[in-house]
Formats: sequence, C-alpha cells, structure tokens
Amino acid sequence: MNLPRLRKGSIAVTLFWLSAGWLIVALIATGFLLTDLYSRALDTSLSETLEFHVESLTGTLLETGDPLSEDVRLPDPRFDRPRSGWYWMIRDASGNLVNLSTSVVGIDLPGISEPPNELGVRTGVFEDAFGTRIRAIERTITVGPQTYRITVTGSLSEILRLVEQFRGQTFIVLGAVGVMLAIMSAIVARFAMRPIDRLSDAIERVREGDSVSIEGNYPREIAPLAEEVNELLRSNAEIIERARNQVGNLAHGLKTPIAVLRNEASARNGPLSQVVLAESEKMSTMVATYLERARLAARTSVVGKKADATMIMLRLTRVMRKIHPDVTIAFQRPDASLPWFRGDEADLEEMAGNLLDNACKWSKGQVGVRLSAERDEAGATLLIRIDDNGPGLSEEDAQKVLRRGVRLDEKTPGTGLGLDIVKELVDVYGGSLELKRSALGGLSVELRLPTARIAGLAKA
Repeated sequence: MNLPRLRKGSIAVTLFWLSAGWLIVALIATGFLLTDLYSRALDTSLSETLEFHVESLTGTLLETGDPLSEDVRLPDPRFDRPRSGWYWMIRDASGNLVNLSTSVVGIDLPGISEPPNELGVRTGVFEDAFGTRIRAIERTITVGPQTYRITVTGSLSEILRLVEQFRGQTFIVLGAVGVMLAIMSAIVARFAMRPIDRLSDAIERVREGDSVSIEGNYPREIAPLAEEVNELLRSNAEIIERARNQVGNLAHGLKTPIAVLRNEASARNGPLSQVVLAESEKMSTMVATYLERARLAARTSVVGKKADATMIMLRLTRVMRKIHPDVTIAFQRPDASLPWFRGDEADLEEMAGNLLDNACKWSKGQVGVRLSAERDEAGATLLIRIDDNGPGLSEEDAQKVLRRGVRLDEKTPGTGLGLDIVKELVDVYGGSLELKRSALGGLSVELRLPTARIAGLAKA
C-alpha cells in the first residue's frame, strides 16, 4: 500500500500534514487534560481519605472519652511508617500533644492557619521536616469538659509522583495512538487521492495518444472536471476541423486570382507584365508557405497522436537510398525501448525526410542516421541525429540557413523553404533543431522532439 508521494503542491501531502499537525495538538492537549483530571481525582481521593480518618478518630474518642485509650488509633499501616507524610495527632486546648501516630515521632508539625469552615474543620497544605509535601485536615471536638484538636495528614508528594508517572505513560500511549492515526491519515489521504491519480493517468493517456477522451467513472466531486476536459477536447477538435476547412477554402479562393494574374502577365510583353509576373510568383510562394504553416499548426494541435520513429526512419532510409543511389546511408537501429514520437506521423516524416534529403544532397557519398533518447529534468526526449561528410557549415552559416528562404548555394535545386518548414514544425512541437560539425567532417543535424511512450528509459 503506497503512502502519499511527497511532492511539492500535492493535495494528499497537504491533507496529511494538516491532519498530522492537528492530531499532534489534539493529543498533547488530551494528555495534559487527562493528567489534570487524574491529579484532581487523586487529590479528591486523598481529601476524602483524610476526612474518613478524622471521622474515625473522632468517633473513637467520643466513644471512649479518653484520648490515651489504646482504641484511639488508625489501622492504616502508613501511619506507622516514619517520614511517610501520613500522620495523626490529638492536641488539647493548650496545644499540647495528647496522642499521636508512630510516624510522628521526632517531628514537630506546624499548625493550620486557615480559618475553620462551618463544620469547624480546617484544611491546609505544607511541608514536614523531611521536605514531604502534605495535606492536613484538623477538627475540633469537645469531650466532656475537655476540648481536643484532631489533625490527620496525607502525603501530596505521593500524588505528585503518581501524576508524573501517569503523565509519562499517557504521552507514550498517546504517541503510539498518534503514530497509528497518522498512518491511517496517510492511507486515507492516499485512497482519497486515487480518483485524481486515475484522472491524471487518463489525461496522460489522451496526451500520449493511447486514448481520444477521458474514460472511467469518477466521484461526483471530480466527475464534472473529467466531463469539462472531454468537452474541451471535443471543442478543440471542432475548432481545428473548422480551421482546416477555412484554410482549404482560402487556398482555393486565392489560387484562382493569382493564376489569372500570372496568365495575363505571361500573355503580354513589357515591363509591367514582368513586374506582375514576378510579384505574382512571390505572392504564390508566400500564400503557399503561410497556408502550409496554418495547416501544420492545425494538425499538430490535435492531441492523442504518436508515431514509431524507428519504423519511420527505416522507411525514409529505404526511400532515400533509391533517390540517391550514389550515397551510402548507414542507419544505426535502436533497441525496442526507444520512446515513440508524440505527434503526427506525417509531421515526423516531413521533418526527418527534409533533413535526410538535404544531407544526401550535400554529402560526398556518406550519411549516418542515429536514433536515441535523452532524459533531463523535463523528461525524455527523442533525438534524431543525421551526419554527412559534405562541406559542412560555419557557425554563422548555420544560423543563416535556418532563416526563411535563405540558400547558401543557388546552384543546388530547391526553394530554400525545406529547413524553414522543419523549423516551423519543430517549434510547434516544442522541440529543438541544432546544426553542428559532424564527426564525418560535414554537417551534423540534431533534431529533438517530445516522446509519447517512455519505455525502459523513463521508467528505469
């Protein structure tokens, strides 16, 4: 059974620490409250015991009429033990000791200064000669012509020791209970967060391309969230579909006027027709480029797609070997744990195909293709590396060649838009494109793209 994962901002962790903090405060307060109640109960019990002993001595003295009688005594053995804090004594009206317990031998107990209550009983707390804290009860009675004061004391120090022992045992027991309740709180928090984890996994499956919508039953607290996300996915798909249709309509709407201008300019000779023809060519190129960008943006905005990069690169390698038979293309095939590309298969073919075609065009007969995976704090990344043994590029030229329509050599066929389209797609997918010096002596192109399936590498 898993406890809450200690992640920053986790609801389960927040619930756990809030409940644990409140639990600590509640258990500490409970410990002190129980200790106080126990102390009060012991003190009350001591007072009742002392009152009972006073009543016993009073009854015996009234019955015998002689304070020196052997019957005037208490059977509690604590009154026979010296320094126990348990004492009793009988004084006459002059304050002289008439009778006392064995435990009082050698002790001079002070009198009680508190005034008597309505029953003529005095109570007080003080220390004996041995530093023992005691509680005393004194009662005045009259037997015949004589008046006597009966004093009985009990040890408060024993109560304080019992209270301290009880406090220590209480906090040990409450600590064990707190640990068990904290574990239970963690388990409850984990179980309470399971539906959210299931929802997170469902959203991840949609993002990775394993599902087109969020499926499953969820508690009513988060069920509306799952429905809203599904509705957002449906709305996004509808918006993209409308954008595609509008892009197609715009393409058809612009092609005809531009074609008319080009035909009319081609049918006439003169400076004006040459200018119109040149500008219409530029317009046609710009419209095609921007329509292509809109099409790419719309297509790559669709979630739930993934592609096997290994199979795509194998297919592209076979095609390029036929197109460029004079070039040796070495493809280093990765193992089965390579992550998939998170995106449209056609987009990966377009990016990798453009880069591989350029490498074949500029190479001197040798091209290397390598697929691998990298992992950093952001997660796993698919790396496509294409090396050639051509002339290569300087750092300045490597920056220039990624600009729109820039061509460093006008002799090689092309429009100069291939790398620009690749860069547009890379930006849409949040990847990166780097041009470096190759170990083969030419250019090394490193294409990094997001992954859809983290097999082996990410879960290792």
